[in-house]
Order: sequence, then structure tokens, then C-alpha cells
Amino acid sequence: MLMWVMSDRGLPRSFRTMQGFGVHTFRLVNEEGESTYVKFHWRPTVGMQSVIWDEALKISGADPDFHRRDLWNSIQEGNFAEWELGVQLFDEQFAESFEFDVLDATKLIPEEILPVKIVGKMVLNETVENLFAETEQVAFFTRNVVPGIDFTNDPLLQGRNLSYTDTQMSRLGGANYAQIPVNAPRCPVMNMQRDGHMQMRPQKGRVNYSPSSLESDTPRQDPTNGFHSFAAPEQGDKLRIKSASFADHFSQARMFFESQTEPEQNHIISAFVFELSKVQTAAVRERMVGQLANVDESIARRVANGLGVQGEIKNVPTAVKARTDLKPSPALSILKNAKPGLKTKVIGCLVGEGTDAATIAELKTAAKKMGASVKIVAPKIGGVKGADGKMIEADFQLAGGPSVLFDTVYVALSEKGAEALATESSAVGWLHDAFSHLKVIGATDGAESLLTTSGVAPDAGVVVGDDVSEYLNVAAKGREFDREPNVRTIY
Repeated sequence: MLMWVMSDRGLPRSFRTMQGFGVHTFRLVNEEGESTYVKFHWRPTVGMQSVIWDEALKISGADPDFHRRDLWNSIQEGNFAEWELGVQLFDEQFAESFEFDVLDATKLIPEEILPVKIVGKMVLNETVENLFAETEQVAFFTRNVVPGIDFTNDPLLQGRNLSYTDTQMSRLGGANYAQIPVNAPRCPVMNMQRDGHMQMRPQKGRVNYSPSSLESDTPRQDPTNGFHSFAAPEQGDKLRIKSASFADHFSQARMFFESQTEPEQNHIISAFVFELSKVQTAAVRERMVGQLANVDESIARRVANGLGVQGEIKNVPTAVKARTDLKPSPALSILKNAKPGLKTKVIGCLVGEGTDAATIAELKTAAKKMGASVKIVAPKIGGVKGADGKMIEADFQLAGGPSVLFDTVYVALSEKGAEALATESSAVGWLHDAFSHLKVIGATDGAESLLTTSGVAPDAGVVVGDDVSEYLNVAAKGREFDREPNVRTIY
């Protein structure tokens, strides 16, 4: 879990680019009563994307509603958020032969061993009318299943099946929370449950059990089509124990790290250094480094170097040492599975006095064809006067529209406009942040002075010139990770 959240997966660019990864193992049961184990996955159709650690910190300050605003705006603009539903299916024989217990929620089955089959899609094409009624009062929990889906002996899943009902009753005020419109089934439910706190339906008659001689036509369970639990054969003593592999906390952590690209590995190390540097007690920092040593000695040494921990690294005692024979799983890397393109991405375009409006129009037209949108950032929210004397309207004021809010940036300035903004700290910071966050930067020839003042050095991710198509083609490839060693310390 720590490797996962400290990786780029812990810093999603958007809710639209997050992968839903089901940690639990369920069962699928067919009409003949035959069972197949299943793990569920949600995959964003636009691909997984992330941001840089420093960028995430600044986003949370610049716009605490960044993720919600992004999702809302995308839906309003018709760029609906989409996820494909995938499943990993396997039988008892596979479960017994797999090197870890499939019921351990802290373990995964690599997709290279068991591919994910896409079986459906979820599209968010509408926003809520009332956030409280339709979002805050939603009651999700693991026990909400339909016939055909059943549970396994996954201990964490069983615990959630028990506890989540109490959670929702406490959170929403009583046992009748399922009658709140957002939680109510579309079809009527006849379960004989009566009265109670916050009862919302008038209930007729006096019978609250079935069958009853008082009322012969009361609803009752359908023994044929109703819910059935899988009749799993059990053998041996019933014991409160776990498989030995549950005690292996480090092998798949090592596999996860080795499955990442070099930039992604560097980000994991930097994240551990960043968070552990806030821990005031040196002994705690050292113990955490000792835990990382159980994953891999090189990881621990790099984190220790970043923290300034001196001397020998002492491994924290563990029942099971990390295996070194697990093959990397490329499916766990964001960058190895990145989808090139600009669909749904947002381009921040910095303008100033004397900006050529034709260049802006060309950028917007070309970006729209690639599925991206352009937001204009100007020194004043009222906009700026372009080279033709007409006003160019702005979407953001410079200080209120920092570059962290955009996927890539374009600087459309005249020489005079660039010279004026070169003395403005917010403009320098705007461009410097974009460069340090590895974003592709496009700029007109007139913007050279601002690029120089902001410390933007030439590389493959900096495109200077009036050809906006060249800039967009480079931006479609994603961030310029080769720039990273030049802008921050790699531990």
C-alpha cells in the first residue's frame, strides 16, 4: 500500500484518469451453481495520468476544488468521464497454484499472468442536481450485490460486509437509509421490514412476517430466482488463522517498484523523503528506512541519503523475507501504459499586451481538433489589447490561474509584452513552475526574454516558434521526463 500511494498513482491528474483497482476477490455464480473467482477493475478510457509531487501541493493551494471542478467541467463540455469495466477470472486450480493467497487483499495478481478482460463501460454523462441528496447521502458498501455475484472467505471483505452496514446506519440516521431516493432500488422491494427510525413509506396491513395465515398473499422469498450463496465444499478444522503468505509484506512491494520506469521510481523515493522529513523523531525515521530495506536495500539507501540518515541501515525484523524472483509487471506502470494525445487536456495560454489574436485563434482551432481546450491567462481578468487593437478576453487572471492548473502551456507574447511580464514575479513563477513540472512549453518567438528570465532552458519539451501544430504534436506525447534531473535533486 505504501509503495502504491507514494507512487504517481497517488497523485492522479484527474478523477477521470484514476484506475479503480478492486483489492477483494468475489465469486461469479452461474445458473447451474458453478463458481468462478473474480477481481474487478475500472480502467479510464483516456488512460492513467498523474502530476508531480510539488505540483500537487501547489494545486491544492491554488484550487482546493481542482478535481471536482475538472470532472464537472468535463461533463458540462460533453467530454464525459469513462471507465471500462474489466475482470480477472480464475478457478480453484489457479487459486491453489498461485504463489500468494488470492484472498489476501494486500496482494495482486499480475495482469501478465492473468489478463484483464473488458466486459463493460461506465460513462458519467450527467452532473447531480443536489450534491447533498445525490452524493453525500449515497450508501455504498461491499454487501450490495446482485444475484450472480457472491462473496469469498476474503477476511477483509467479510469484515467490511459486517461493519459497513453499521457505518451507513450511523452516518445516515437509521436502518431505513436504503429508502433515501439515491439509495432506493428502482423496483419495489418486499422485505417485511417495518417501521423504525426515519421510515419513509406507508406500510399497509398488520403482517410483518411470511408465510402468514392472516394474509395468504404476502410477498415472500423466491426459492428459485432469489439470492443464493455458493455452496463451497469445506474440509478440515475451522481455525482462526491466515495463509502463511499473508505474512509476506515485502515481495510484491519490491515487484511493484521494479515494475516502474526510472522516473516513476525516482518519484517514489522522493515521496518517501518528503513525507519522512516531516517526522520529528529520528528513531521513527530510521525504523521506516529499516522497513524499506526489507523491500530492497537500494531503496532504503536512497531514502536514507535523502533524509541524511547516517550509518548502517538496520532491517526491521520480518517473518518472511522479500522474494527476488518475482517478474516485474509492466501493467503497474503509468508511463509504460500512457496513451498519447491531448483529448480532454487543458492548455494554459499566457497572453500580454500586443499578443497576436490570430495565433490564439489558430491555437484554439488546432487544439479543439485534438480534443483539448485552451484557457487564456492574462495579467488582468478583463483581458489584454492585442496587436490589432482589439481586446483578447481572459479566462484567468495571472496570479489566480497558475500553470499548475493546466496540462501544458503556451506563451503567446510579443517582444514588448514579454519584456513587461519579465519583471512580474507571478509571470516568472508561472513559467518556471511549468518548466520544473516537466510540462511541454510552447512559445512565440517574441516570448524569448520571459523564457530566459524564468529559467526555461532549451530541450525537447520546449517548442519556440509560431507553428502551433508543432507545439501540439510535442505536447501530445506527454511530459518531458528527461528534464527532471536538471530541475530537482534525484536521491
